[in-house]
Amino acid sequence: MDTKKHYLVTGGAGFIGSNYVHRLLARGEKVTIYDNLSRTKRNIEWLKNEFGENAFDLIVADVRDADRITEAAKTSDVIAHLAGQVAVTTSVTNPRDDFESNALGTFNVMEAARLSGRNPIVIYASTNKVYGGMEEVELFEEPTRWRYKDLVNGCPETQPLDFHSPYGCSKGTGDQYVRDYARIYNLPTVVFRQSCIYGPRQFGIEDQGWVAWFIIAAVMGRPMTIYGDGKQVRDILHVNDLINAYDLAVEKIDIAKGQVYNLGGGPVNVMSIWAEFAPKLEKMLGKTLNPARGDWRPGDQRVFYADVSKAKKELGWEPKVGVDEGVQMLFDWVNANKALF
Repeated sequence: MDTKKHYLVTGGAGFIGSNYVHRLLARGEKVTIYDNLSRTKRNIEWLKNEFGENAFDLIVADVRDADRITEAAKTSDVIAHLAGQVAVTTSVTNPRDDFESNALGTFNVMEAARLSGRNPIVIYASTNKVYGGMEEVELFEEPTRWRYKDLVNGCPETQPLDFHSPYGCSKGTGDQYVRDYARIYNLPTVVFRQSCIYGPRQFGIEDQGWVAWFIIAAVMGRPMTIYGDGKQVRDILHVNDLINAYDLAVEKIDIAKGQVYNLGGGPVNVMSIWAEFAPKLEKMLGKTLNPARGDWRPGDQRVFYADVSKAKKELGWEPKVGVDEGVQMLFDWVNANKALF
């Protein structure tokens, strides 16, 4: 009996998507990548080099195209919906494009899943930005970082939603649609509110993928800017740990369906974006870095780290790659692949 599943991965040419596709292909799953290739084709070329030209199906299309995504979903057992507009700053500049990519695009994916008649599992990559600035949560300042005063384990899934920035609104809209399609249409959907994900195949830019961006800029000698005081704290999660959670959600869908989970490094994998990251980066690089400084950006949380205890309790998931190990791995990957940058 064939137990392999057909996975449809929207945004499969992206950083997270290509890592997940690589894992799926390596274990023999059938995979269709659905991507408009607006950012890069490098990960598609990498996957073909790794597994062969015909190892997966590629549909070059946008999730805003309801007919195309509906057609693509007709044979899918699992839909990993990772496509969309990814930067807060871009959403502020072009809110309509952000809305159409994220809110409308996700609605189209959910309708495609519903209309397929196959009751596919849907995994949605949401974001911690749905919690907004969390201004009512008391913070205190330490020499190298900000910290929650009372949320010792981090921000829980029960934290009130407060969509802030067009990006927060569009991703939050998708978040709630995906959750509600489980309640209204009984689709087995899972929402993952993801923190800062990092790892290989991440071609970070200033507005998105800050860990990778700082490493790439440092290694390649490119100018970089620190916005705010540099003591903003984030929990960072290696992409391998993230896709472990995707697999566990599929495996344990009877538990996970209809649920929302925070996925981040949690309180043990936090780092301030410059005051604590810079010494690590300078040590690996062997020289001092002198970035430019800029004002705080809209929607920039002083602190975010996720309480990941629900995912641990229900899915048996927890991060395995620590900050120092993961950052070193990414630094080594960037150094070994300078030609890509």
